[in-house]
Amino acid sequence: MKQNTDFLVIGSGISGLSFAIKAARLGRVTIVTKKAKVDTATNLAQGGIAAVLSPDDSFALHIEDTLRSGAGLCHEDIVKLVVETGPARIEELIRLGVQFQSEAGDPSHLDLGKEGGHSARRIAHAMDLTGRKIEEGLLAQVAANPKITVLENHLAVDLLVSSKTGTPYQPHDSFSDQCLGAYVFDRETGRIDTYQAKVTVLCTGGTGKVYLYTTNPDIATGDGIAMAYRAGARVANLEFVQFHPTCLYHPQVKNFLISEAVRGEGGRLIDQHGKPFMHKYDERGDLATRDTVARAIDSEMKASGDDCVYLDITHQPAEFLKNRFPTIYNKCLSLGIDMTKTPIPVVPAAHYMCGGVVTDQWGKTNLEGLFAFGEAACTGLHGGNRLASNSLLEAVVFAHQAFLECEREWPTLREAALPEVAEWFAGEAQRIEENVLVSHNWDQIRRLMWNYVGIVRTEKRLALVQERLRVIANEVNQHYHDYILTPDLIELRNIAQVAELIVRCACIRKESRGLHYLVDFPRPDDVHWKKDTILQRQDGEPGLAACAK
Repeated sequence: MKQNTDFLVIGSGISGLSFAIKAARLGRVTIVTKKAKVDTATNLAQGGIAAVLSPDDSFALHIEDTLRSGAGLCHEDIVKLVVETGPARIEELIRLGVQFQSEAGDPSHLDLGKEGGHSARRIAHAMDLTGRKIEEGLLAQVAANPKITVLENHLAVDLLVSSKTGTPYQPHDSFSDQCLGAYVFDRETGRIDTYQAKVTVLCTGGTGKVYLYTTNPDIATGDGIAMAYRAGARVANLEFVQFHPTCLYHPQVKNFLISEAVRGEGGRLIDQHGKPFMHKYDERGDLATRDTVARAIDSEMKASGDDCVYLDITHQPAEFLKNRFPTIYNKCLSLGIDMTKTPIPVVPAAHYMCGGVVTDQWGKTNLEGLFAFGEAACTGLHGGNRLASNSLLEAVVFAHQAFLECEREWPTLREAALPEVAEWFAGEAQRIEENVLVSHNWDQIRRLMWNYVGIVRTEKRLALVQERLRVIANEVNQHYHDYILTPDLIELRNIAQVAELIVRCACIRKESRGLHYLVDFPRPDDVHWKKDTILQRQDGEPGLAACAK
């Protein structure tokens, strides 16, 4: 079945919803989301959104903190853009109904938190439910807009691009091809429909499920990055995977995050004997940036043989902790951990992808008609390591930037006719009868990535995992061609693609910088590697490069 829309938004997190609300002023918007519309990384974000919102702070300080965290790879013009336009985007969220926490007795002033790497209090939050409150506010606006259609339980399979659909396209300006929409899988019917759009937006979130342990929701399988790469878009800096230092360590919980804000309010990392250790690794102690803290915890665990370390904030008043961190407090208490009396067991876990689909300052990719923002994009803001709570800020800023660009181009786009493209054709594909073909490869990839491409890497391990992933990739690609697609097979194909790209980027960068720590090259090399690692699919590339059946 064919469907036409003006704007096709793939993903329903803060960036996708923010853009959709604004794009609806111009035309019809269709949002495709993999599960329920609230199943997003935004909904799980506890800490908050960073911006200069106090006279005790400044743009210069926020810019300096971001650049320092980014390990020399941030694009300074993008950092300046995001920081300086950030406060206006926060005000916009408030007007849309998002309720951030105010100071006690003074509703006109926000209660601002502080997190690792920040030199001032600048984190607007809703206690430890910030992401959920933002998502709820934006979804209410979407639900009230008749020009926006939300397709829950739909998965994008691949992007429609001119060169792959037989549609004539003459490359011009900086574009190498044109995106015309996407093939979309309907979970309810099992049908793959063809959605054509004048503008397609990738807001698909991150890649955490590529790793065995992650703070991410189950939807984070790197779909946008994988689809964009297969379509010919440039991707960059995928070696920079941020491991959150403090994921709850408990057998009954697989991905519960202990917010960085806990350390911002005085939480201290200690070993099993109660001894603090962060002062050994960084002068900022427990408020060092995430890359430093995660490596420090990894080092402590390897040296001691312990399964975890502990986050201790028992010195703070009990009522303060219950009010400031109600979600964390109640979750821990349900597991028998009273954070007002007992340190919380924590371990690092894959958390945020600092690389992604390469975009310009408007969120545009090198494919005409294709935008990307949020965690799926590499805008130049984060460099080699994301500063805490800059991600939600980046999402709303680039959603606005993309809208401004679409608004400028809309007189031309509105009149443009959508070309005819072929509908999905399954050929002689058979129904997959043994799901173990999917689950075994899924498990293999995630364990290989955790053990070989984690917080600390070596050239030997990278070479080994590259060979093993190549074998898995060939098998997955064969499944893709032989069997009728299922959601699990679609996601397996994407994590296999993204895992291969992460490893390839990690092999290219012969230094240690930010989140990429390579034992063989333990120091940064500004002469040769103070630059982005950029990959683009080449015609005829084997393995997972095929775009459609």
